[in-house]
Amino acid sequence: MSDGERRACGPPAARDDTEPADGRFDPRAIRGVTFDFGDTLVVVRREDFRAVVAGMAADACAHLRLGDPDAFLGAWGEERDRQMAEDVADGREMDLGRRVARTVARLRGVAPPPPDRPWDDAEVDAVVDAPEVDWTLARYRDRWVAGIPVDPGVARLLERLASHRRLGILSNWPHAATLRAQVDAAGWTPWLSAIVVSSEVGAIKPAAAMFRAAESALGWPGAPAGSILHVGDDRRADIAGARRAGWRAAWLHRDNPGSPLPGAGREPGPEDPAPDIEIDALEELLHILAEPPTAG
Repeated sequence: MSDGERRACGPPAARDDTEPADGRFDPRAIRGVTFDFGDTLVVVRREDFRAVVAGMAADACAHLRLGDPDAFLGAWGEERDRQMAEDVADGREMDLGRRVARTVARLRGVAPPPPDRPWDDAEVDAVVDAPEVDWTLARYRDRWVAGIPVDPGVARLLERLASHRRLGILSNWPHAATLRAQVDAAGWTPWLSAIVVSSEVGAIKPAAAMFRAAESALGWPGAPAGSILHVGDDRRADIAGARRAGWRAAWLHRDNPGSPLPGAGREPGPEDPAPDIEIDALEELLHILAEPPTAG
């Protein structure tokens, strides 16, 4: 984006509160747009996801001499469930590196704790080296980029929207390096002013900390209510989170039955705010946000 285009969507005035923006949705008030990643910008099909994890398991078992990849996959799934119950339930992102280390430790004979007790990670680290974890995560990253297809139309969408609005990614994602690698491979980097990932922030949507981090990354800390639009498929994490943070929210009705991602198809809670707009395809944003934002 040129300097002139960045000035056209320059910093809005500071916000006085964090209540949801009220009143009629005015597209001309939107000066920035953030997108969820999984099942919003990138559709994650169950079969593709399984192939990525299976490939990583095979790579790790061969490189680290761990034996049967099926045993790796079984332990991996159990540790994912444990992290969902312990970390996600407590508002934290799952640590993919910890999951790798715990899975490898199990295959090296370390017994996992019962479901009601946490891991002793010192015991894990005694038998798993950090370079082994890094190597395995790199294989996960590379297999993800090679195995999860990206719609080329997304780059065209971002390019057009970036001509008059500042754009970013705001994602709950357990491994930021994988997300960033796919963004680079897809050619989206020139159109994005910010990439905010839960594994780097230390919180997950719908926590307000994620949206505040995105405002800062966009260069607009304390942006006024209603000046940023968040687009996502998860009614609670994306829509309720954005609305409660004082943002506008677009709910994308993503048709991806059997999605392996947490929150896919989740219904809203009884107190969750409604979206400002609902869309069936990202391309609808080009019509909704056709006019540049008003000066302010």
